[in-house]
Order: sequence, then C-alpha cells, then structure tokens
Amino acid sequence: MAKTQRLDKLLSNMGYGTRKEIKGIVKKGWVLVNQNVVKDSSRHVDPYQDKIIVNGEELIYKEYIYIMMNKPQGVISASFDPRIETVVDLLPEKYQIYDPFPIGRLDKDTEGLLLISNDGKLSHELLSPKKHIPKTYFAIVDGKVDEEDVARFNEGVVLEDGYKTLPGQLRILKSAELSEIELTIYEGKFHQVKRMFLAVGKTVTYLKRISMGNLKLDENLELGEFRELTEEELDILRTR
Repeated sequence: MAKTQRLDKLLSNMGYGTRKEIKGIVKKGWVLVNQNVVKDSSRHVDPYQDKIIVNGEELIYKEYIYIMMNKPQGVISASFDPRIETVVDLLPEKYQIYDPFPIGRLDKDTEGLLLISNDGKLSHELLSPKKHIPKTYFAIVDGKVDEEDVARFNEGVVLEDGYKTLPGQLRILKSAELSEIELTIYEGKFHQVKRMFLAVGKTVTYLKRISMGNLKLDENLELGEFRELTEEELDILRTR
C-alpha cells in the first residue's frame, strides 16, 4: 500500500461518506490535517503520520483489523447473505467499513472461536492445506466414545465418500451415552468433525471450536461477543 493516499479516498474508505460527500465537508472546512484546515479533498496525506481531524473527531487509521468472535449458533460464516444473518452482520459499522471476512468457516449450528479480518495474507497462511494448522473442538457426542475410537482417530478415519482423514487427537472427557470430548484436527474438510464421528457410528449433537493454532478462545466472551486481538495474540497466530 502506498505510504500516502488522497484525502477523499482515505476518508471514504474509513466510512465518512462518498467521494462527493467528502468533497463537501472538506469545502466547509470540517477537515484538519496537522491542525490546518484543508480545502482540497484531492490532497495526499500520510494516515500513519499526519494528524487528521474530521468534524472534531480524530481519525485513527488502521489498514487491517483482527477480531476474535465467540460465534453463536444460527449465524453463518460469511460476509454477506441476503436471507440469513452472518457473523459480519454482528459487527458494528466501525468494523464493517473495512470489508472484513471470516477466516475459515464454522457450520451454522457450531459455536466458538472464529477469526474475522480483512488481511488476505494472514487468511491464506492460516487456511493453506499445506500448513496443517491444528484446530481443537469440544463436542458432545451421542454414543459412548471409548479408547477404540481414540485409536481409530489417531490412525485417521475413512469418511463416507472414501476420503481418509489425517490423524486426529481425540481426548475423552466423559464416556457415557452422551460423551464429551476434545478433538484436534489438522485439516478443514466440510463438516469434518461430524463426519469423523459418523464414520465410527456416533453423532455429534453439540460442537464448539476452542482453539486455532496456538490461539485459544477468550472464555470471557459470551456467545455473539467479539473483541480485537491483542498484539500478543497476533504474534501467536503469525508464529508457527
């Protein structure tokens, strides 16, 4: 990205209005750059170095946003859908102006850790099949999960379409008619966790992602809540 940008383009991208509307507020003298009133909306500014004030409010520029969400059931992992509420719909306008998208997907009925960003490079790094980024889920399973299942998952299981998964680490938290488990997988096939259990004759009734790579879901986030990642968490994601 260029170091400097046209003022009207910058303000438009930050959600202050259309280029035409920006031109109007600039002409009215509502925009200051380094304490000086600017009247030319085509002027180039450095959003990292210049102090830009719009109608009394200082512009805080970010190129990228990184959000952790505790995804609730009933919303889909998409940027836009004309019929169903998406995870991006849950974000306020101050984040939506960055055109964010979910990094990876969780099923509509799956809860838990979802990253939302506008950083395509990071998304590619985390989702590349070659990287085998571990993802850990908590699940409630209809059926008694036992050590035989642990061994089968550790070998990789054959799904209904004949695909054999990579080995997964299955940890039994409770073995009963309704079992509780944690499962770490290293790929992201469609409905993979549910299909792996179906392959051993059991059904997932509740599913929640609790970690991705070394990043863990913030337990203080209620369903549907979100926050920006800390610098430390970003470093965790980028260092693998």
